[in-house]
Amino acid sequence: MKQVIYEEIVKAKKGNQKLLAVLIDPDKMEVDHIPEFFKKVHASIITHVFVGGSTDVKKKMETIVKTIKQHTYLPVLIFPGSHEQITETADGILFLSLLSGRNPKYLIEQQVQSVEKLINTSLEIIPTGYILIDGGVKTAVQRVSETEPISQDTIEVILHTALAGQFSGKQLIYLEAGSGAKKAVKSEIIQEVSSKLQIPLIVGGGIRSKKQLNEIYEAGANLVVIGTAFEENEDFFLELSV
Repeated sequence: MKQVIYEEIVKAKKGNQKLLAVLIDPDKMEVDHIPEFFKKVHASIITHVFVGGSTDVKKKMETIVKTIKQHTYLPVLIFPGSHEQITETADGILFLSLLSGRNPKYLIEQQVQSVEKLINTSLEIIPTGYILIDGGVKTAVQRVSETEPISQDTIEVILHTALAGQFSGKQLIYLEAGSGAKKAVKSEIIQEVSSKLQIPLIVGGGIRSKKQLNEIYEAGANLVVIGTAFEENEDFFLELSV
């Protein structure tokens, strides 16, 4: 399958174009609010929409994605917490492996369980190395995956984990401080990883201001993901207006 979305991300990296994704948690988004929410999204610099969460307690994933697709022209990618969050109504999926942990369930078992849904899918599948970084708070990812994040003081471990992902064929590396993180991934970590990686770098977690966003871009992130900041205050979109 032709990788249209991924090729655009690679093209943006080569052209030093900075991308921004809004992360929507199905458990925290009401269907009726989606039209109004996307008016704000489209007035901002957001380029991608990620949908997913560590859990899907309310089983709203498909309904949320389907409704989002009716109200946006932006590419919509599944950011799955498990194989149960896969829906054909999206444009693509970040095929995540939790490289920072050693729990086989999130390294390969969830991926194997997803194959039945994905084998004949029209979704664009993008292999992604997911690395959980300590954001100063125990995150939902940490609780669900039963794994520990990597300390921000161990830059070499983070770098080697990212490169191991690249060497094993991942097409994206995602450094994640986690939903609700008190501190974002440090600039020096992003600089070190981005300078050694040959594939695009995604960074998310703990970003609550345009100043932080710009610092992360300057450090070398190709695509930044923001979720909690919009959940807590949708006026943050005004800071990111076109």
